Amino acid sequence: MVGLKPPEVPPTAAVKFFSAGTAACIADLCTFPLDTAKVRLQIQGEVRIPRSTGTVEYRGVLGTLSTMVRTEGPRSLYSGLAAGLQRQMSFASIRIGLYDSVKQLYTPKGAESTGLAARLLAGCTTGAVAVTCAQPTDVVKVRFQANGATADGARRYSGTVDAYRTIAREEGVRGLWRGTLPNIARNAIVNCGELVTYDLIKDALLRAQLLTGEDSVGTGTQPGAVLVPTALKPQLCPADNVPCHFVAAFGAGFCATVVASPVDVVKTRYMNAGPGQYRNVLSCLLALLMQDGVTGLYKGFVPSFLRLGSWNIVMFTSYEQLQRAVTLARPAQS
Repeated sequence: MVGLKPPEVPPTAAVKFFSAGTAACIADLCTFPLDTAKVRLQIQGEVRIPRSTGTVEYRGVLGTLSTMVRTEGPRSLYSGLAAGLQRQMSFASIRIGLYDSVKQLYTPKGAESTGLAARLLAGCTTGAVAVTCAQPTDVVKVRFQANGATADGARRYSGTVDAYRTIAREEGVRGLWRGTLPNIARNAIVNCGELVTYDLIKDALLRAQLLTGEDSVGTGTQPGAVLVPTALKPQLCPADNVPCHFVAAFGAGFCATVVASPVDVVKTRYMNAGPGQYRNVLSCLLALLMQDGVTGLYKGFVPSFLRLGSWNIVMFTSYEQLQRAVTLARPAQS
C-alpha cells in the first residue's frame, strides 16, 4: 500500500479541519448501508404505542440489508445520506480536525510527550463540542434510517429540509436537539475510543518500527506534530505509512464499538422516538433493560463493529493522505 510521504511542514489547523470533514464524508459514502443496518437492528423490538404487529423482522447484517433491498428497494440503504454528509462535515471536522490542537492545550508546557489524561480530555472536549453543533443533522439522519422500520412503511418526511422543518414545527426547536445528552456521552466515549486508541496504537507502532516500507522512507527533519492525531518527535519515520494507519484504525474501531455500543443503542432509540414515548433518556434505558435485558445494550453490535471498524479504516487512511496532499500542494500554489 503506497501513500504520500510526510511533508516537511506541519499541516495547519485549517488543513486538519478540512481534511477531517472530507475524509469522514468519504468514509460515510463507503459504509452508510452498514450504519443503516445498525440502526434498524438497534430499534427492532422497540415497544411502541399503539402496538403494532406488522413490523418487518431483521436477522443479522446481511439479512437486514437483503430485507431492506427486497422490501424497500436499494435506495433505502442510503436513506438519510444527505443529512449524514452534513453531519460529518460539521461533526468530524470539529471532533477529529481540532483534536490535536486541543490536545496541545491540555499538554503542560515543556512536556516531551502528551500524557493519556491530556488525550482523554481532548477527546471528550472535541466530541462534546461537535455534538452540540451537529446534533440536528444526527437526529434527521437517524429518523430517515429508521423510517422503513415503521409498521405501515409511510414516509415521515419528504426530504432533508422538510425533516428539519417538520421536527421544529411539531416538536419545537428542542426536537432537533433530542438526545443531545446521550449523544454527548456516546461521542465523548467514541472520540476517546477512536482518537486516543488510534493515537496510542500508532505511537507504539512508530516507536517499534514494526511496519516499515519503501513508500514512506524519508530523510530530514520535521517540526511539530505533523501526523495527526499522533504527535511525534521532529523527525520523519519510515514506519509512518498506510499499513500503520490501517492497523491503528482497525484497533480504534474495535475499541470504540465495545465501549460505545450501550450508549449508542439508547441514543438511537431515544432520537427515533415520537413525542411522549419516553419521558427522558433514563426511562428509555429502563424500558430497554426491562424488555431485552443487558444484552439489549449490544443490539446491532456486529453491524456496529463492521461499520465503525471499516469507517475508521477509510476515514483515518483518507485523513492522513488528504492532509499530506493539501500540505504538499500549498507551496506550489504560493
